[in-house]
Amino acid sequence: MINAAIVGLGWWGKTLVESVSGVSDDIRFVAGTTRSLSDDAKAFAKEHNMELRASFEDIIADPNIDAVVLVTPNSIHSAQTIAAAEHGKHVFCEKPFALTQADAAAAVAAAEKAGVTIGVGYNRRFHPEITKLREMINSGELGTILHCEATMTFPNGLFLKPDAWRASKDETPCGGLTPMGVHAIDGFIDLCGEIDQVYAQSFRRVVEVDADDTTSILFRMKDGMSGYLSTMTATGGGFNFQIYGSKGFVKLEGMTHVAGAPSEERRFKLFSNCTFKPIKGPAETWNAASFDVARAALDAFARAAEGGEPYIISNNETVHCAAVTEAIVKSADSGQTEKV
Repeated sequence: MINAAIVGLGWWGKTLVESVSGVSDDIRFVAGTTRSLSDDAKAFAKEHNMELRASFEDIIADPNIDAVVLVTPNSIHSAQTIAAAEHGKHVFCEKPFALTQADAAAAVAAAEKAGVTIGVGYNRRFHPEITKLREMINSGELGTILHCEATMTFPNGLFLKPDAWRASKDETPCGGLTPMGVHAIDGFIDLCGEIDQVYAQSFRRVVEVDADDTTSILFRMKDGMSGYLSTMTATGGGFNFQIYGSKGFVKLEGMTHVAGAPSEERRFKLFSNCTFKPIKGPAETWNAASFDVARAALDAFARAAEGGEPYIISNNETVHCAAVTEAIVKSADSGQTEKV
């Protein structure tokens, strides 16, 4: 059992604490900090037997804390990871790990030098349906993979206040890319390998803050298959993920993390309807099992930190995903196809 501190107690930071509080045999939150030490944060910390600290620096200086879990603005993930690693702390970082390849590589180098574990919150990798899909691909059941595709939507952009960090284009470039789309990009990397080039367009249609709400991206993988990703932050919440092969396709449907939804819904209900359509014969359909992806990711990180099986996302994949994110933002600005 490792002792962890949560850094950031917004709605998702609270969700992570709730996912393991009183039920995990691998990780427990003993401390936390947040930008606003509000009465709400104090009450939440008391409810979950955490000590609320004044700052991130207080957290990483504590020798009794083994790991930090970062749920903080995207632009400071790298610096916080480096500081935590230099204090010997394992780091679980919410996605995206970094907005540029250079920042990701620097943070990974610091962690590897310190001998600490990095975990990134691409929690969909842990869902049984993704495990099943990965096995279908690896076994050849889907044949040669032709194309991967995802659409991720939520209404959160409609409710952002101008002073929220998620309302800043610098923190959340290309609208839904960093809060949602990077999950799909990690899925593409997991199932189809590294990405070679991207073409993106991103703009604002209806949200009132200075952030895009409609983004679409084309991909070409190094192994030859194509990909497509669309994110929207100003419509109903939804998630579709599809892999097309020469022997059939698999489609996974579900939801995204909608702010204000119950914690259980955000953790257990990301996948719902599933379909496998072979090139001959009827489609097979089923309902995905209820599964807490937030807890699965934190438990796996804790076990890796204690010397168990390595975390499912390698450091190389973490850096590559940041490089893809950077190339997408560059393409949206340039209007050109960009190499990763």
